[in-house]
Amino acid sequence: MAGMSAKSGADGSRWVEVPPARLDRWLAGFAARHGTPITPADPAMPVDVAATGGAATPADPAAAADPDALLLRAPDGAAAALYPPPGIAVPTDVDALSAALRAPGPLGLVLARRGAVAVAVADGDALTRTKVDTRYVQGRTAAGGWSQQRFARRRANQTTAVVEAAVEVVARLLVPEAPRLAAVVCGGDRELLDRIMRDRRLTALAALRHPRRLDVPEPRHAVLVAALAAARAVRIRVTDPPPAPIGPEPSDDAPRPASADPAAPAGA
Repeated sequence: MAGMSAKSGADGSRWVEVPPARLDRWLAGFAARHGTPITPADPAMPVDVAATGGAATPADPAAAADPDALLLRAPDGAAAALYPPPGIAVPTDVDALSAALRAPGPLGLVLARRGAVAVAVADGDALTRTKVDTRYVQGRTAAGGWSQQRFARRRANQTTAVVEAAVEVVARLLVPEAPRLAAVVCGGDRELLDRIMRDRRLTALAALRHPRRLDVPEPRHAVLVAALAAARAVRIRVTDPPPAPIGPEPSDDAPRPASADPAAPAGA
């Protein structure tokens, strides 16, 4: 993930993923567009009422109550909620976040889909230990009756074999590293991941599991590299300032300039 990525939220906000090396530039652009923001968030912060079209309330009150984010609120009512990467505590200000991003803790990565499992230990931006294990799990079929039942049993057995193999790989690579890991980041099939991480052999790792789940294709080494970049990125929820109110249409009874009066004599 060399650059930034963005997507829209259901509430009209925008989600942006910013690599640590580009965070300062992104924050400078936000300040240039909306004015210098302040933090920590203060619900009573004075807002530029003229810039917000008369809206003196915070642009994103929900973000102010989110304990997982550092909220920046600009004078024009725009807001940016910064979610630090896994393994980094929510900072009190931007300087603290920048300092933490310069020295991130080691991560464990567990990516799983029905065709493959990939596990890695990451120090900084480097994958120091990796393992990719591929398995065959039959796809869905339209057959019915006994054939469908036999297929379902066979597929369930294959999935169980994938989970068991994955647990063994995760235990071998990550359990010895657990005391020094800042977090474990998972990606892929939610059901498979939950089955893997519930295994009692991975109890120490389950306690480090970050709630965010990465959306990844079938795991391969290149997917691990991309997943690490995504895990290290700062996720930012951006809320634009409220639009300026539209003034009332001029009344037909309002006086018009003399030059606009067709009845006015020429040269008057």
